[in-house]
Amino acid sequence: MAAPIRELPTDVLGGVGLTLLKVYEDRAAPDGQHSGCAHVHAITDEAYFVVSGTGFLELHDATNEFRRLPLSPGAYVQFSPGTIHRAVSTGGLEVMVVIGNAGLAERGDARIYFGPDVDADAEEYRRLTALPKTDGRPGALERRDASIAGYAKLMKLHESNPVAYRAELARFVELHLAEMAALRDNLAEVVAAGPMQWARTAGKRIENLPASLASSETLVTSLTDEPILGMCGTLRPVSGLRPPVPDAVSPSVSSG
Repeated sequence: MAAPIRELPTDVLGGVGLTLLKVYEDRAAPDGQHSGCAHVHAITDEAYFVVSGTGFLELHDATNEFRRLPLSPGAYVQFSPGTIHRAVSTGGLEVMVVIGNAGLAERGDARIYFGPDVDADAEEYRRLTALPKTDGRPGALERRDASIAGYAKLMKLHESNPVAYRAELARFVELHLAEMAALRDNLAEVVAAGPMQWARTAGKRIENLPASLASSETLVTSLTDEPILGMCGTLRPVSGLRPPVPDAVSPSVSSG
């Protein structure tokens, strides 16, 4: 988890989270692909807008089961919670990730897929998920490898035993839903301060027409210098919005 749920920034336009993602390419995962971890969200929608590079997004959900969508510059794809997904790079894939609910997908509302054996061992699950914090980038890759080792078995079920595949898909999603239910109040607090507050402000502006409620405001930020070792790859979230610093020297005016 990148930040405690209660500390999520909610000032990005619309109350979303924005993160620049570069998919792990240090070395291939156990299935030979350059990818991140497979994981799921319980309440948070997510979208990818491809900035550069190529790859694909693998998705699993109860309605459509397995799909693989190609990614190239300019491509946009969004998907609902309850969708197990992993991003795969075939060459320098960088994506601007749009995350609902003030960015909860990377900051609490997520469970990495390692398979049923790890899910049955809470201590091992905690150890694996903490590897980027304890071991840095090698730990992030070790966590990714453990995820894809389990994910490969899920893919084999999809190919050989559709009934078992659907049951495993449901088991994993239901496990994460049950865990998030225990955080219901905290999740509601973030949504109220983020997207719901933005919606309330828009409603007040409409009610007040033709007068304006808005004061002039411009906010800027720069991407973090140190990337976060996320589930899919390295992350540089948009956060810390602030008013721009006026130029120290005004532009010169030509007398010519």
